[in-house]
Amino acid sequence: MIIRSSYSNTPVWHEIHVRSVLPKELEPLEEVARNLWWVWNEKAKDLFEAIDAEKWEKSDKNPVVLLQSLTSERTDEIVQNAEMMQRIKDVYASFRNYMDIPMNAKRPSIAYFSMEYGLTYVLKIYSGGLGILAGDYLKEASDSCVDMTAVGFLYRFGYFTQSLSVEGQQIANYEAQNFGNLPITQLLDEEGKPLILEVPFHDRVVYSNIWKVAIGRINLFLMDTDISLNSEFDRTITHQLYGGDWENRMKQEFLLGVGGILLLKKLGIKKDVYHMNEGHAALINAQRLLDYVREDKLSFNQALEVVRASSLYTVHTPVPAGHDYFEESLIGKYMGPLVQQIGIFWQQFMDMGRENPGTNEKFSMSVFALNTAQESNGVSELHGKVSRDMFQPVWKGYFPEELHVSFVTNGVHLPTWATSSVKCLYEKHFDKTFYADESNPAIWNKIYDVSDDELWALRMHLKNKLVDYIRNEFKDGWLKNQADPSRIVTVLEELNPNALLIGFSRRFATYKRAHLLFTDLDRLAKIVNNPKHPVQFIFAGKAHPADGGGQGLIKQIVEISRRPEFLGKIIFLENYDMRLAKRLVSGVDIWLNTPTRLQEASGTSGEKAEMNGVLNLSVLDGWWYEGYKEKAGWALTAKKTYENPMFQDELDASFIYSLLENEIVPLYYATNSKGYSSEWIQYIKKSIGEIAPHFTTKRMMDDYFDRFYVKLAKRSKFLKENNFAKAKELAAWKEETASKWDSFEVVKIEFNPNQKVKLKNQGSTVYGRVVIDKKELACDLGVECVVVDFNQTTNRPEFLESYQFDLVKQEGSLLYFETKKALNDPGTHQYGLRVFPKNPDLPHRMDFAYLRWIE
Repeated sequence: MIIRSSYSNTPVWHEIHVRSVLPKELEPLEEVARNLWWVWNEKAKDLFEAIDAEKWEKSDKNPVVLLQSLTSERTDEIVQNAEMMQRIKDVYASFRNYMDIPMNAKRPSIAYFSMEYGLTYVLKIYSGGLGILAGDYLKEASDSCVDMTAVGFLYRFGYFTQSLSVEGQQIANYEAQNFGNLPITQLLDEEGKPLILEVPFHDRVVYSNIWKVAIGRINLFLMDTDISLNSEFDRTITHQLYGGDWENRMKQEFLLGVGGILLLKKLGIKKDVYHMNEGHAALINAQRLLDYVREDKLSFNQALEVVRASSLYTVHTPVPAGHDYFEESLIGKYMGPLVQQIGIFWQQFMDMGRENPGTNEKFSMSVFALNTAQESNGVSELHGKVSRDMFQPVWKGYFPEELHVSFVTNGVHLPTWATSSVKCLYEKHFDKTFYADESNPAIWNKIYDVSDDELWALRMHLKNKLVDYIRNEFKDGWLKNQADPSRIVTVLEELNPNALLIGFSRRFATYKRAHLLFTDLDRLAKIVNNPKHPVQFIFAGKAHPADGGGQGLIKQIVEISRRPEFLGKIIFLENYDMRLAKRLVSGVDIWLNTPTRLQEASGTSGEKAEMNGVLNLSVLDGWWYEGYKEKAGWALTAKKTYENPMFQDELDASFIYSLLENEIVPLYYATNSKGYSSEWIQYIKKSIGEIAPHFTTKRMMDDYFDRFYVKLAKRSKFLKENNFAKAKELAAWKEETASKWDSFEVVKIEFNPNQKVKLKNQGSTVYGRVVIDKKELACDLGVECVVVDFNQTTNRPEFLESYQFDLVKQEGSLLYFETKKALNDPGTHQYGLRVFPKNPDLPHRMDFAYLRWIE
């Protein structure tokens, strides 16, 4: 006998996806299951539940898993059941009627790039607000028949699943997704083998599978590097969302940008506009530049004109620290070969990602996106202003108020986030065209015709569903993870759908100020322990595994919730995901949001609450700055009283306590003979009727077309016509102007904004005159006066206004400018004069931000 330490080598396992085969009569179910249309179609979900209620629950309400688990006996039963087959035919007919409506050819086509998409809890490729927003936007693109294709990643582990230790410490669990169980389809080549995308990195090729997510009428394509063709280091690129070190983040953003464009090329997809959802996708424009240089034989500057004209960058981050900055060595490692192929100097490329070119600053993906996109926007009106302030250093000499950076306020996909019972109410009372015209306030005004009784019955139904959901979903986990079972029994018994329920659920970052409510525990205890007017707070949310402060907040809230006076009155629900979110935004009475001012870019959870008749109590920041209306919710002022954050927190907490004690709780419990507060119902009606219609993704989508997509597509087409004739002309003009910008001379300045200038042989009709000798400079010039006030606190100028002089005469190279405008604003101001190049083909001044201040 031969003795060995081992009789076998290590097995090598390969993943294979095997689908069950449905009878031909049931094949329509497979088609519906693999299109996320079912996510926002109630009849489709009801049908899947009716097929096998037990398996539907066991499958986590995943129709793909449900169909794979059906036995042949059960499928035979379904085929023989005439009523069930009719339901299947009806749902499939609705699906086909929806799918067969053609795309709106009058609107430009869009390519959309994002690191995450929140489409359904079944598909774990999202972490929070950015992804949920992107997912809602794709659903709206489908509903609005927009020709949009999206690109992202299929994460093996996605974002983490959250649990809590006995001590209340967050535990991050990364659970692998079984791709064969997901409502996605792997793309295959002509031989039936996986279609492989090859992405050239600096020293190797990284290979990726391509998966398709059908979202109604549109497609999302996902890259997946966890395949045997890659090294173990590259297989992990698409393992975790926002995981790993800075080099892994660099790999991900290179793959999303460069690989994303190569993916579309491989599939033969070209679009009119390319939309970067955050700076993570900025490198799409590096690859697009290379394509125009290599394939269309354009120079770099010509290619940049074309790329810029068709690019939009959306920023969701209100603070500089939230943007991605990479060391030059890391950028050089991954981008060096690509930049060399583009044909520009390395320093020129690095400067495209720096606020201060020529320095040793890190490379900012956001700055690169700004420099390669004609248009950019924040995600609410207030965030647009914050973004202009944040990005002002990119265009030195201009004030934030003058920048082109605009905004589109985020919205939510109503068919996804309104519960089935809420949608039934809307369908019953609203216009039949409601879903096609969701942002029309006239339709929503019909909420005032709904009886108070009906609306209150709906709200109590949703509150009971939330309480039942908590009891059913969390009981076992709590009993397993908590040291004292009797405490859990008390919590479950204390849950009261008749109490005033207040929800606070979001990402646990410190700026969200989840701690605010616990500033004065004695005062809070009195609020929640009033036996006649019970109040309960429900918290949920995840903290990033690297965010110790956020995890500390969770632990603090859990510890407070276990104190005798707060047991069952303050509850923390773990593993906040899309399912729990929908229950919370529909089942509480008030949605609480307390961010540090100017740090909430938009926020959409409160918008979801609006759609379900839940009232908001929030700081006037993000979307609520635009949405708040008196007697339709409550607001903390947008202005800070103290610079010291501790003092400000105490003041805001006191204001919230006071609102609860003196307004909110008394209003809720001002019950009539029918057991509810009619005044509270009026708040709900005004909230739904006057706020909700303005915060749908329908309105959001229309805004993107009106403000960005249409003009980008139009200008892009203009620059490309006749073999890129206008792009070449404009690039040559910029090159010529830049090379001779310093050559012009200011010959004369006669200007006083408060005193008319006496001109030879003329009356005193003008307030200023400037004469410029262009010399070798060929471009047209403009002269303008900029008026500012100096802020005594910051010792910085604050923009008041600017106005241009009129060009009244040209003699050879001499230009004569005059202005008849006087400065009439009272007070002491400062002014300056500046000269800038003019070209009617520029989309805005930031497109070629040269200027010179003159004395």
